[in-house]
Amino acid sequence: MAVELEPLWLKVLGDEFDKPYMADLRKFLKEEKEAGHKIFPKNGDIFNAFNKTPFDKLEVVILGQDPYHGESQAHGLSFSVQKGITIPPSLRNIYKELATDIPGFTIPNHGDLTEWTTQGVLLLNASLTVRAGTPGSHQKRGWETFTDTVIKRISEEKEGIVFILWGSFAQAKAELIDQKKHHIIKSPHPSPFSADRGFFGSKPFSRTNEILIKEGKKPIDWQIH
Repeated sequence: MAVELEPLWLKVLGDEFDKPYMADLRKFLKEEKEAGHKIFPKNGDIFNAFNKTPFDKLEVVILGQDPYHGESQAHGLSFSVQKGITIPPSLRNIYKELATDIPGFTIPNHGDLTEWTTQGVLLLNASLTVRAGTPGSHQKRGWETFTDTVIKRISEEKEGIVFILWGSFAQAKAELIDQKKHHIIKSPHPSPFSADRGFFGSKPFSRTNEILIKEGKKPIDWQIH
């Protein structure tokens, strides 16, 4: 696992890469590959979320659980898939909510959310890798220790960040966030299993922009082109 991290993130997180849990995680990933398992995303995309959204540009965090486990889907950004790949069901529901939440939003024909990252939206998964075809296969191997630290460091070192937490897994991370300094938007997960239970109509995107404007910041242009 080669680590190439945006310089400011490296400053914030660099000490994590020398800790025993990270050595154990590297060993596990090496053993997975040696056993012939394919791992997603590809090595160069594992830390994509950090490299696309520099620490000093950070405004919003959207937390996911696991990378997509299908061929060519995952590219290091939560909920996002590469262009040319079928849009997954949860992302289809995110687009449906955007179409009712943001006036004029047009549902795009692809699922690449990179345009959000360039505006300060960190698309962070709790686990940064997965074995092909096996959801959850790299959970509890050390990634959560790392990404929990990411959330804590954001909470400690930034102010006025909007955390969008969908579903019980993401919402459990609220305890890592100083809610006197930051903003949390919660709703059920956009998965087809739960979207009808309160995700649809929750307006997370317009609510995020209202908060950013109130903070004197630029709202996110959620339209994907």
